[in-house]
This record gives sequence, C-alpha cells and structure tokens, in this order.
Amino acid sequence: MQQVLVQNVNKVYRNGCIALHAVDLAIEQGEIFALLGPNGAGKTTLISIICGLVTKSSGRVLVAGHDITRDYRAARTRIGMVPQEIALDIFETVWNTVLFSRGLFGKRRDTAYLEQLLRDLSLWNKRDARVIELSGGMKRRVMIAKALSHEPDILFLDEPTAGVDVTLRRDMWALVRRLREKGVTIILTTHYIEEAEEMADRVGVIDKGRLLLVEKTVSLMRKMGKRRLTIVLQQPLADVPLELAGWQLELEESGHNLIYRFDANAEDTGIPALLRRVAELGIEFRDLDTARSSLEDIFVSLVERAA
Repeated sequence: MQQVLVQNVNKVYRNGCIALHAVDLAIEQGEIFALLGPNGAGKTTLISIICGLVTKSSGRVLVAGHDITRDYRAARTRIGMVPQEIALDIFETVWNTVLFSRGLFGKRRDTAYLEQLLRDLSLWNKRDARVIELSGGMKRRVMIAKALSHEPDILFLDEPTAGVDVTLRRDMWALVRRLREKGVTIILTTHYIEEAEEMADRVGVIDKGRLLLVEKTVSLMRKMGKRRLTIVLQQPLADVPLELAGWQLELEESGHNLIYRFDANAEDTGIPALLRRVAELGIEFRDLDTARSSLEDIFVSLVERAA
C-alpha cells in the first residue's frame, strides 16, 4: 500500500529559484526511505510540501490516500515530523509538551502510550523537567516524542542525528526499527550516509531539485558498488609504473598504497593478472586489502554525473 504518492511536483519561488522540478515518488507502507542530497538539493523542500508546510507550485501529493491540498486535515493527522531546527516552548515541561501536541491532533488522552513513548526515548525521568533545563540531545528527544505523540502512520525525520551524541543516535535508530515493525513508514534525510546504508530499504538521490534515482539499497549497492583492492607496498613508489598503466591504478599514502578499483561481478576482475605483473616487475608488497564501495561513493558518483 502506498503511504506517500508524489506526482509531477514542482516548486518555484517568487525570485525564480527552482527548488523542485517534476518530482515523482511513491513510498510504501512500513518501509524506511532515505532521501539523500547535498545542501540545497531540495530535500527539506520536498518533505515540507508533503507535510503541508510549504505550498507546491504544481503537481499532486497524496498521503495515505488523502490529497494534501483538498483534504489537508486528514492528511496532516497521519504525519509526524521532526524538523532540523529545535522548536519547543522552553518553559514548558516535557510531559505537558507531548500531551499538548497530542491534543492538537484531536487525540484523546492516553497516559499509558505517552509514558511508554517517553521511556523509549529515555525521557521518562525528565518528564517533569522544563525544556530549558535539558541538554541539546534531550531536546532532540523531546522533538521526536512530540512528532510521535499522536501515533502517526508516517514519520518524517529531517537530518535527525545531525549534531547529536552517539547514545541518542543509537537509541533513535532502535526506536525507528520498532516503529517499522509496527507498520509505521519512516522517511528521512541524512548526511550520515552510513546510516542510510544500514537502515533504509530504499534510497532516493536528489540534486538541484531533480530526483536522480530511487532504488532498493541492496540492489543499488550491487549494481553500482565497486570493490577496491589496496596493495600495501614494502617500499614506496614515486609514480605508478608504465607497465601497470592498463589497470588504471592510483598511488596513495606517500607512495605506499596502490589502489585498484574493479567490478566484483565481472567475469574477469583483472586482479590475478595485476598481481602477476606486479611480481614480474619485482615490486614487493606486504599486504592486500579489499573493500566494497560505500553508499557515499555511489552518491558522490551520481551527483557528479548529473552536474
């Protein structure tokens, strides 16, 4: 079941800046979707349009089957959003903050649910503390609790772990996994690409307002991820020998590392021939190391290709 459907959405600001250009996107119920892109790519604009915080110039957006323009209230009640910036009443208590947020969506009071929510976010012991008394990480937890207070079906996390401590990051991702198990759809933007690689079912790459690619994380890594062989040399080289030019090697770490990038799915990776040639040239090495490309490598490659 599609929880979010974006069809040909455009956003042009009054100054002529094109923030989004013909974006199409469908997100299924219960999946974790990561939206990646450099600063100014359009990530926050797209999320804000879906959440009804920014008006689109054209196109159509459905949230759980509700049109965000014609049926705004029904669509908005299905959404929880954690923005980048912390926006809280600093003189209110944690408990009253989440209780008030739940009431804004017309939900009846549910003390047991809110208590469990605060416990999941390690906020229960801080429930009577005023927001102004909390650390930055704790305030971020309160923002997440606010977004979840009305039990939304869809949770938007806009750079949720930027500038937070490792403990909060770990706790938050554990919570995300539990929410997904309950069928909640999670949509996040992040600069921590390793988190998207580990957590997301699918990733979308956006740049300059255009959605460049949407694909399952696993298949994207398999299709576009390359492997890297590092030959750690006994003695440094000043340059890559001409006899090895056919492998397009890179020389790193003050001449001590020869880097070879290859497609692990290819019938002939070129590695056996490379190592034979290295031995024939009398180049001694003390170690070999292989690693696969990360999602970050793929992301950078896609953005550079679109530039």
